[in-house]
Amino acid sequence: MSFAAIRAPLRRQALSASFKRPQLRTSSFRKYSTEAPPTAKSNTGLYVGLGAVILGGGVAYYLYDSSSETAKVTSSALKSAAQSAKVATNFVPTKEDYQKVYNRIAEVIDDADDYDNGSFGPVVVRLAWHASGTYDKATGTGGSNYATMRFQPESLHGANAGLHVAREVLEKIKQEFSWISYGDLWTLAGVAAVQEMAGPKVPWRPGRIDGFESHVPPDGRLPDASQGAPHIRDLTFRLDFLPYGVSPFIFDDQEIVALCGAHALGRCHTDRSGYDGPWTFSPTTFTNDFYKLLFDEKWVWKKWNGPKQLEDKKTKSLMMLPTDYVLTQDKSFKKYAKAYADDVDLFFKDFSAAYSKLLELGVPTQQFVASEPWIMQTVDEQKS
Repeated sequence: MSFAAIRAPLRRQALSASFKRPQLRTSSFRKYSTEAPPTAKSNTGLYVGLGAVILGGGVAYYLYDSSSETAKVTSSALKSAAQSAKVATNFVPTKEDYQKVYNRIAEVIDDADDYDNGSFGPVVVRLAWHASGTYDKATGTGGSNYATMRFQPESLHGANAGLHVAREVLEKIKQEFSWISYGDLWTLAGVAAVQEMAGPKVPWRPGRIDGFESHVPPDGRLPDASQGAPHIRDLTFRLDFLPYGVSPFIFDDQEIVALCGAHALGRCHTDRSGYDGPWTFSPTTFTNDFYKLLFDEKWVWKKWNGPKQLEDKKTKSLMMLPTDYVLTQDKSFKKYAKAYADDVDLFFKDFSAAYSKLLELGVPTQQFVASEPWIMQTVDEQKS
């Protein structure tokens, strides 16, 4: 049985929330992530390019699945050739084409049977987050451009444990829509998952390209759940050694707290992070319950053999990470967390802006195909 039927009323209720969404405009001017090839005197180059597209479609899954470094590099090279061929044949995906990908994502993430409460949505949100959150402002490396989690060692980094599930689910869609880059697919999936689980509309635009194994960022750029407020600010969102006058902050405290609200979704697994349990009672519906529970429940340290985590005293069925509980202790964080607990519309608005910003980290502005992000329609909106 699909969980869509169960969550549909909740989606409609959340989508009718009164927070004001920004009016976004689209642009008909298309920028390409790679330069269009010069006009040739014959069609030989075009035929070679088209051959690359066909070949890429035929062996893409083998190359994606192979652990061979040569196969990975060859895979990226084929994708680059395919992109050039698309330009040569005037294949320009429109917003409608990306909407079709969105719709397919919505179908796939809801077809999870018994996996984590019947939805791949939460793990897909985590994939989009982790693929983007490696950005280093000082060096300009990492982020959602290049989709480097396809390669080792990034795919094996401890913070990414379990994300092979999301990558494998989305690989099926990649085979169906071979023209979309992995970076665009993963981030669009993150948007679709949030919106289809009754969350806010998240502005998004395509333009990411597939990179090589040499683009893999070093381990340690994603937060450690066992740490406190200084770690959250300094490691993930504050980057040192920048020129004088350049802000070292990617996100301010308000944005950090808003992003933490994604913990309304999903659960921790002992065979991945080592932690165990969901944050809320409705882990497949996007709400502000994460903040409400932080302040409304009594939290105590869990007595077990696993890493240090908290559990609610009443039911002992919910969990909070040390980094979650920090939001109730740090004065600046607490101000925003309390505001989000009291006002779901405010949380939706601020999360939408911060998450959209996160998903664009590491992508050169000139690569985007539109001057302003798009708003993708939910499946329910398209039916009405």
